[in-house]
Amino acid sequence: MTNACSIRVRGVVQGVGFRPFVYRLARANTLAGWVLNGDQGVEIHLEGSEHAMEAFVREMRSKPPSASTISEIEVEPALYEGLNEFTIRESHRSDQLTVRVSPDLPVCEECMKECFDPTDQRYRYPYINCTNCGPRYSVILALPYDRVNTTMSEWPMDAFCDSEYHDPTNRRFHAQPVACPSCGPTFVLRQDGTFAACGWDAIQRAAELLCEGRVVAIKGLGGYHLACDARNPAANAAIRERKYRKEKPFALMARDIEVASRLAVLTHDTVTLLTSLARPIVLARARLELEGVAPDNHDLGVMLPYTPVQHLLFAAGSPEVLVMTSANRSNEPIAYEDADALERLSGIADAFLIGERQIARRVDDSIVRAGAFGPTILRRSRGYAPGALAILPIKRPVLALGADLKNTMTLVVDGQAFVSQHIGDLSHYHAFQAFTRTIKDLISMYDVKTDDLLVVHDCHPQYVSTSHAAALPVKEARAIQHHRAHLASVLAERGEWDKKVIGLSFDGTGFGDDGGIWGGEIFVGNLKCGFERVAHLRTADLPGGDSAAQYPVQASAGFLAQIDGLPDLTLSPFNFGSRYQDAMKLIRHEVRTFSTTSIGRLFDAAAALLGFVRESTFEGQAAIWLEQLARDSSNSDAYPFPTTDGDLDFRPLLDAVVQDRLHGRALSKIARAFQRGIAAGTVQLVVQLCHSRAIDTVVLSGGVFQNELLLEDIKALLDLHQLKVWINHTVPPNDGGISLGQAALAAFGHFNDAESYTRERALYA
Repeated sequence: MTNACSIRVRGVVQGVGFRPFVYRLARANTLAGWVLNGDQGVEIHLEGSEHAMEAFVREMRSKPPSASTISEIEVEPALYEGLNEFTIRESHRSDQLTVRVSPDLPVCEECMKECFDPTDQRYRYPYINCTNCGPRYSVILALPYDRVNTTMSEWPMDAFCDSEYHDPTNRRFHAQPVACPSCGPTFVLRQDGTFAACGWDAIQRAAELLCEGRVVAIKGLGGYHLACDARNPAANAAIRERKYRKEKPFALMARDIEVASRLAVLTHDTVTLLTSLARPIVLARARLELEGVAPDNHDLGVMLPYTPVQHLLFAAGSPEVLVMTSANRSNEPIAYEDADALERLSGIADAFLIGERQIARRVDDSIVRAGAFGPTILRRSRGYAPGALAILPIKRPVLALGADLKNTMTLVVDGQAFVSQHIGDLSHYHAFQAFTRTIKDLISMYDVKTDDLLVVHDCHPQYVSTSHAAALPVKEARAIQHHRAHLASVLAERGEWDKKVIGLSFDGTGFGDDGGIWGGEIFVGNLKCGFERVAHLRTADLPGGDSAAQYPVQASAGFLAQIDGLPDLTLSPFNFGSRYQDAMKLIRHEVRTFSTTSIGRLFDAAAALLGFVRESTFEGQAAIWLEQLARDSSNSDAYPFPTTDGDLDFRPLLDAVVQDRLHGRALSKIARAFQRGIAAGTVQLVVQLCHSRAIDTVVLSGGVFQNELLLEDIKALLDLHQLKVWINHTVPPNDGGISLGQAALAAFGHFNDAESYTRERALYA
């Protein structure tokens, strides 16, 4: 008996070879019908026997293309049309777009075999790709994902590419970026302001320059990199000096996994991450020191080649380990437009290897780590963005603007929460430009009408994102508290609305309900009912406010002011300078001094006491330095970090650090005892709260929980009490995850009423 059915497949199913897969699967099961890219995913019409259609659905569900992710399959009866064959139809638009855009994919092994085959049409072609690999998010201009809606639209296919594109048996069947040397873009080398070479010659010359110790700007999938020989200290120093990057570690690109294993300790988990489809930068323990790459750091950030041109560079003889850092000046966003790159990177790069295909939007490399609780994303961008990371119970569109540091934003369409790529620090003009462009980009891509759009933002009145929320032409903008958003991001990832948890939100800074600078907060609650603050770090003074994050000695003043009997910290072994004395004056006179409960600043205070008395040149540097110091010791003692009057009391903790420093104890042992003390005191309070409130699950989020040693200690202690621990996995625990948490709290109506506001339509008439 002949039947017909209609199938709608949602998830990451466009731009990943799903339609060709469906075509071949339908033909294999002798089914007629059609498949197309629709507004919400892939739409399929099948006609044939009921047995064949059931087999089709089973295999589609169990063996989809490797780059796809199926989130939902709907099967409904349909009218029989008497079709005689199965075809791929043109995409259509009719409804609200909710299709999930595929992240960019690394070049596949089949394409690389062709790329290195002298008899192949695409021999040494730097833009080789197929339906299983290549650019997606970085070339898409609009949805649905068809060539006309990508930056490849200006490159018409020749007869060879066109024949493969329309051949159902070919893996380039409907591969939108398909091209070859005859019809597609290539790479050119510019040196000393002039054209120097093209194609393979350009790649060979770039490899020679790298071997000579020169700095080369190389165009990638989502932006330019600055590259040099990682084993050349002079080249590393040149990049640092030219881009004003004093001490922040550089990322490395290793030629292959064998080379990577000589650089860092690779576990099964780190290898899995390195070779995953996302091809992120993976943090791992260093096996050797490369001068100028990662000062004062035991870890290296390593990635493998993921574009054809990167593989070709290594094949052309470039050094086997390259510094591959974002092409920008310090703290600016990565350059991705050719004219901008040539202007902004002039004076930094000695040459430019420029790909002719335009990049639709900047997409940085992602950063991940295999940790105590599994893989953790520290920067979510290429290979991950812009996936839908949660289904939220709200039909109204929501735009969550995130925080000002490590900014991302989240757009909720028909309940699906799409999280953007990493944008950066909004205090920098170019990053703010990227921020505003990403807002327009997401709203345009998903065709969201602003009439009903709810905008949510952080409570901090001085955040750039808060000010921008007020300027957007929408009727309603509401504020959401920073630390609750951290916790909400974890629960949103897991789809847990009702589960009551103890939530620890530890970071450097966030605007609190009382107007203070929070950062050591403990909450009880869930997404449905909200979070009640039940404990926090003992309140300290913070002279200078947020600016104290740059100067650990300044941050330490307010904590140390509460400890009696301190020695003169301006003398050896502490050697605190005039900044400490000036900070103390601000505290005494109550000038430019704010209250804080920040665990991040507590780590800064401890780092200052152990010798980090200089300015931090990148965010979190002092705390990272302290963690690295602690990793050099295995002592098991923990300094006291008790609960006093319901709050975590830092005074005994810091006093122990001071006393042991005076008595000449090894710095690494003091650092280790401090870290264990933080973990032990926190866990003791958490266990008490869990028992008193009959709660069995603890949530950890916030930038402090990027400290892997702290997570290891907390895990070991909580495991003894058989408590479940949830952390972030699909968004960062730092402020890069804030926007997802904001969107989740907005879905349940948990706003900060004191900072929220509603505007009438007439204001924008």
